[in-house]
Amino acid sequence: MKTTLFKAEDRGSADYGWLKPNYYFSFSNYYNPQRIHFGVLRVLNDDFIMGGGAFPPHPHDNMEIVTIPLTGAVHHKDNTGGEGIIKAGDVQIMSAGSGIKHSEANASATEALTLFQIWVFPKVKNITPRYDQRSFDVADRKNKWQIVVSPLENDGALWINQDARFALANLDAETNIEYSNGFNNNGVFLVVINGSVEVDGVQLHKRDAIGISESNSFSIKASKDAELLAIEIPMTV
Repeated sequence: MKTTLFKAEDRGSADYGWLKPNYYFSFSNYYNPQRIHFGVLRVLNDDFIMGGGAFPPHPHDNMEIVTIPLTGAVHHKDNTGGEGIIKAGDVQIMSAGSGIKHSEANASATEALTLFQIWVFPKVKNITPRYDQRSFDVADRKNKWQIVVSPLENDGALWINQDARFALANLDAETNIEYSNGFNNNGVFLVVINGSVEVDGVQLHKRDAIGISESNSFSIKASKDAELLAIEIPMTV
C-alpha cells in the first residue's frame, strides 16, 4: 500500500471576504507542483461562504463536479434548467460534459455555509450536461460506509461519468472499519471531515487527508468520534 499525507495546515488558502477557501490541490491563485491532482481527482476545495455570498454564473466543461454541504445550504442554478437547494446531508452532482454554465449561492442571507466542492476528470468526454441531487439519511452511515456517488447500479447512489465512488461514514470512537474498492486498482483519497482516525499507523485529524493507492482495501480505526469522506478514483488520468 502506498500512502501520501495531506495535512490540513499544508493546504493552500485564500480570503476573499465573503469566501474563504482551503485547497487540497492547486487551484485559482494557489499553485503547488506537488499538489496538482490525485489520479483523476483534480479539485477538492473546502469552502467557507458568508451569508449572502455567491459565485455568479460561470462555465465548465468535461468535469464531474460533486458538492457536499457540511453546514448550511447551497442554491444551484444552471442553463440546462437544473435548479435546487442542497443542504447538509444532501449531495449534488453535475456532469459539465460538452459545456454548462451555473451559479452557486449561499441559500441564506445571514447564516454561513461550509462545503466540499470536488472535481473529477470524466470517463467519457463531451457527454450531454446533466444535474442531479439527493438527500441521504445520515443515520445510514453510522459506523459503516454510505455510498453517495457511484456508476454502479447496485450502490443506489448518484450516477457519475467515471469509475469512481464517494462514500461517507460517521464513526464512534474506537470503531474499526474497512474500505474495499468498488473497482480494482483504484486509489482512495480519504478526508477526515471531523474527529481523528488512524490509517496504516498514521494519525489523521480534522481536515487531514491521505491518498492511498496500490491496495484494494485498507483499515481505519477511529481514535475518537469521526466523520469521513472516501473518494475512490482511477489513478490513471
